[in-house]
Amino acid sequence: MGGLLIILSIILIFVVLVQIGRINEIAVGLRGKEQAQRQANNRNAVMGLVFMVAFLIFVIVSFFAFKDRMLGFGPHESASHHGGLIDGIFLTTLIITGIVFFITHILLFWYSYKYRGQKGRVAKYIPHDNRLELIWMVVPAIVMTFLVIGGLSVWNESMADVPDDMKHGLNEGEFLEIEATGFQFGWLLRYPGATDFKLGTRDFRNIKAGYNETGQVWTDEKNHDDFLADTLYLPKDHKIRIRIIGRDVLHNFYLPHFRVKMDAVPGMPTYFVFTPTKTTEEYRESLSGYPEWQAMADPSDPENKFKKWETFEYELACAELCGDGHFSMQKIVRVVEMDEFKKWYNSKKSFYSTEVNPPKETEVLSRETSLEEGHGGEEGTHTGEGHGEGSHNVEGHSTEESHSGDHTNGTHTSGGTTTHTEGTHTEETHSGGTHNAGKADGKEGTNAGKATTTEEGENKGKKGKIIKKIFNKGKKEKTGDH
Repeated sequence: MGGLLIILSIILIFVVLVQIGRINEIAVGLRGKEQAQRQANNRNAVMGLVFMVAFLIFVIVSFFAFKDRMLGFGPHESASHHGGLIDGIFLTTLIITGIVFFITHILLFWYSYKYRGQKGRVAKYIPHDNRLELIWMVVPAIVMTFLVIGGLSVWNESMADVPDDMKHGLNEGEFLEIEATGFQFGWLLRYPGATDFKLGTRDFRNIKAGYNETGQVWTDEKNHDDFLADTLYLPKDHKIRIRIIGRDVLHNFYLPHFRVKMDAVPGMPTYFVFTPTKTTEEYRESLSGYPEWQAMADPSDPENKFKKWETFEYELACAELCGDGHFSMQKIVRVVEMDEFKKWYNSKKSFYSTEVNPPKETEVLSRETSLEEGHGGEEGTHTGEGHGEGSHNVEGHSTEESHSGDHTNGTHTSGGTTTHTEGTHTEETHSGGTHNAGKADGKEGTNAGKATTTEEGENKGKKGKIIKKIFNKGKKEKTGDH
């Protein structure tokens, strides 16, 4: 029903305009063409001036009303070192072209009013004017020269690569290289590991969906510590080199708040070097002082208690129309202090170590046992001396095997007995006996502790707790009993 009313309204407006035109034709015939033309000229000239004033006021008001939402103004100052240079050349261009914009529009509508058609006025015929042509060629040329030279200077500084002798790393004076691969429709972010801080070789022929998404070459040892991340983490005040790759069609790596924008071209890696200067928290604080950021982050959620500035995140987006899922090519970018970045960075495990060549189960369990019980070596010794009728010596079981239980309690009816099975280590002595578990140094890989038993065989010794089950799903635990 609403659509029908809209169509009828449009038809009605059209009919009214046609009727107004016919009435105007009748009026012209009654008053005379010359008089009607003069009236039309005066009316259009005055309306032109009114429109000029209203239009320029609208331009000025809208600029100041929305400037805090535009990059480079208000809270949206650049969050990178080179971004300030880009904002500066854009602002210079805006000021110069803005002056030209206002001058040309004022002259356009003023001349339309001043030289409107009037009775007895004849236009001058000027086929050629050297002075006028010189002015409108020299003045723009001089202005453009300064703009081009300034822009070229900013371009050269913003697009410069890292020096050849600059080292990879996280120390001062070094840089961190990160690889960003664009595909329909997402981004793959690959970081180098802390072993060498260098990205390993890749080959598109090695790409396997769901397994080796970036095509890493596993024979290259530099790949063994590389890892993938879902969030683009960046350290503040540290030089970053983004290696940009397109896997299928043309994409564009765009970090608007850092003034970073570069095409991701299949078969032709590109790059961008920049230094973040504001952490995410610092940018949020700058937003908190502006009223438009005080609104609730999600007004439709009654349980939401966060304001817009509190939920702000830097964004990685694709700025090239790459298909129907183009809108979904977004990633969160988080800038943190170097200490926090190192903590996050060192917590990541490489894809190669966890999926391609994971450690053997016994090695993982052994390492976890060492961490839990204080062992330092890959091999340890466990020595016990039984008083009474029996004694025993067990070697190589402290770290090479996992013990999933403490010393058990029991009673003896015969001489000292030791039972050792995978998963449980049980040591007991007969009535009246004592047990002394050998001392050990954590670095030497030995087990420290003492265990004593009562006449009833109760074990009061202290042992390690149940270790974590790593790569041990579905395995049955074994226990040993007397």
